[in-house]
Amino acid sequence: MSEKILVKKRIILFTLLAAAIAWIIFTMIPVTGSEYGSGISVIFLAAGMFAPAIASLLTRLITKEGFRNMYLRPHFKGHIRHYVLIWFAPAVLLLLSMAVYFLIFPGQFDPDLTILQQAAASGNAGGLTAGMLLLISALQIVVIGPIVNIIPTMGEELGWRGYLLPKLRTLMSDRKALVLTGVIWGLWHAPVIVMGHNYGTAYWGYPWLGILTMVFFCVVLGIVEGYATIKLDSAIPAAMIHSTVNAGAAFPIYMVNAGYNPILGPTIAGFLGGIPFVIVAVVLLVRIGKTRTLSAEFAEMV
Repeated sequence: MSEKILVKKRIILFTLLAAAIAWIIFTMIPVTGSEYGSGISVIFLAAGMFAPAIASLLTRLITKEGFRNMYLRPHFKGHIRHYVLIWFAPAVLLLLSMAVYFLIFPGQFDPDLTILQQAAASGNAGGLTAGMLLLISALQIVVIGPIVNIIPTMGEELGWRGYLLPKLRTLMSDRKALVLTGVIWGLWHAPVIVMGHNYGTAYWGYPWLGILTMVFFCVVLGIVEGYATIKLDSAIPAAMIHSTVNAGAAFPIYMVNAGYNPILGPTIAGFLGGIPFVIVAVVLLVRIGKTRTLSAEFAEMV
C-alpha cells in the first residue's frame, strides 16, 4: 500500500472516529432530558472536546502508526517572542473585534451594561459594580485566557492541529490543508449547533445557516491556529489560542442590547463579529503560500 493511500485512510478513520465519539457524547444532552446550557450539558460538551484527541490516539493504534510526533513539544527555544505574541494577540483581537462590530452596529451597544447590572444586583457579585465586573472579565481574558481552558482545548487540538492538519499537509498545499481542516472542524460542531450552540435556535435559516456560519468561523480560527502550529511545530500554541477564544467568547454579550442577530455577531463566531480575525486569517493564508511543505513519503513521521 502506498504511503499516500495509507494517509488518506488514516484521515478518513480519524475523521469518522472524531465525529462518532463526539456526537454520541453530545447526543446524551437531549437523551438525558438536559437543557442545552444547563450544568449537565456543559459537562457533556467538555467531554466531547476530547473526542479528536481520542480519535487520533485510536487511529495511530489501529493503523499501527505509532506515537512518534504528536505535536506535544512546545519548542520554546528560539520562540519565546512567538509565545508572548500567542499569549496576548488573541485577546487583543477579541477586544478589537468587539469594537469593530459595535462601530458597524452602534445601536446594539448597551452603555448601561444591563446584563452586568443585573448580575451585580443579584447579590452574587460580592458587591462589585457592573464596571468592575467588566474590567475583571477583560483582565481574565488577557491574563489567564491562554491557559484557563487549555486542557479541554488541547483535547481538540491534539486531533485537529496535531493530527489531521499534518496528515492533510502531506497530500496538498499548506493553504488547502488549513482551509479543509477548518471545514471539517466546523462540520464536527453540527449537532451542538442544532442544539443552539453559539447561535441559539431562533434565527432565520436554522439550523443550516448556523452550521454554515460555524464552518466559516472554524475556517478563520483554524487558519490562525494552524499557522501557529506549522511555524512552531506544536499543537500547544493552537490550544492556547483556542483557550483564549473560549474564555472571551461571551464577553461582547455583556455589552449588547437585546434583539441582536447571533449569525452576524457580536461574538467572533458571527460573520461580522470577528472581522479582525478574518483579516489576520487572510494575511496568514497568503503568507503560508501554495507550497506543500510535507510529502507523503514522510507521512509516517507525522
